[in-house]
Amino acid sequence: MTSTISTENFFTNAFHQLVSNEDRKQLLLKISKGILEEYKKNGIVNLNFICTHNSRRSQLGQVWGFFAANHFKLNINSFSGGTEVTAFFKNTVKTLQSVGFSFDLANFSHQNPKYVISFDGSSKSIFGFSKRYDDKENQHPFIAITTCNNADTNCPFIAEATQRFHLPFVDPKSSDDTDLQEETYLKTTQQIAGEIYFIFSEVKKTIV
Repeated sequence: MTSTISTENFFTNAFHQLVSNEDRKQLLLKISKGILEEYKKNGIVNLNFICTHNSRRSQLGQVWGFFAANHFKLNINSFSGGTEVTAFFKNTVKTLQSVGFSFDLANFSHQNPKYVISFDGSSKSIFGFSKRYDDKENQHPFIAITTCNNADTNCPFIAEATQRFHLPFVDPKSSDDTDLQEETYLKTTQQIAGEIYFIFSEVKKTIV
């Protein structure tokens, strides 16, 4: 599956179209400040986007974090995980492909295939597959960013993280197999992309 959409343009437009209330904006600033503190101390930051099943929102967070680090030329690594292993859900893959990301199968599994994810203009790539937050692929130490809904009592508490932030997103799963599926996943993708742009841009401002 190929896309005529530029990932760069989608990322930038997602930021410019971002609408956040004051509480949400303060949360994004708090996360950027936490990342900045660790960046200044260590010269590198590992972000671990975490949600129960590691199939939708946390995967989107990892992919856009990967893109943002390249866009802003920051030494930030993005990972994702859950408390359960499921799969990188097909609709999550499709919505990322629709905005220009390339997915190549690295290891086929009916239950949980592993993808090499990249985008035009970059020599770098990341692995995408469902895994626990403490999987060996996820580097330590890390800042945990949980992405479950506010009402989701299963959203994990990650004790070993150097810092923990809760950045909830509405689960697009509710739209699966409906006429609103494509639109809903794209809106979720756009919100996550826009907010990650905001966070990383704030870090970049101070680093420079």
